[in-house]
Amino acid sequence: MKSADIALYLQNNPQFFEDHADMLAEVTIPHPYSGRTISLSERQLLTLREQNKNLEKKLHEMVMLAQDNDSLQQKVHQFTLALFGVRDLMNLQNVITQNLREIFAVPHVVLHIWKGLPPSLEVLAFVDQQLQPVCVHHALHETLAWFGESAVHLHSFAYLPLRADEQSIGLLILASEDAQRFYPGMGTLFLQRIAEIVSSALRPSL
Repeated sequence: MKSADIALYLQNNPQFFEDHADMLAEVTIPHPYSGRTISLSERQLLTLREQNKNLEKKLHEMVMLAQDNDSLQQKVHQFTLALFGVRDLMNLQNVITQNLREIFAVPHVVLHIWKGLPPSLEVLAFVDQQLQPVCVHHALHETLAWFGESAVHLHSFAYLPLRADEQSIGLLILASEDAQRFYPGMGTLFLQRIAEIVSSALRPSL
């Protein structure tokens, strides 16, 4: 009989444990972390303690994630308020880039608006194809040159397509020397919110 068959039998026949309570009290098994033997009840207690530790760890991770999300939401709100009342396109671009650096501590920000300065066909095609922000470790197409002398030090990028009435109007790029600041597969919910806020703020000036 295989061990899996025994486990299935015991699972389907819980009365076995009541019928053989005395025998179970005498059974000993190896301790998972030492060479000594322990009773089944002690082993069960260890299992429960391990489960509690795992639950506490998961709870702590959930609390930390919630705190991080609350902090990001507050920053997005602060960023939104900073854009109110700015109508001049040049000033608006400055306010957008400056507040992204200050509020979100993004060291390098480039905002490229198509109006009066259309991008290459490759960049335009890329932006038109993206429905969500894209995070990568290498600059795409000729956009690395947009960062000037800082370009050689950058190792992570977040590309935020900007749209108005389903049409692309520009591209916002956040970049960092830290390769883990933006990376493929990371969540882009807040980046998408920033893209929507910037697009909405720019629309009246275009």
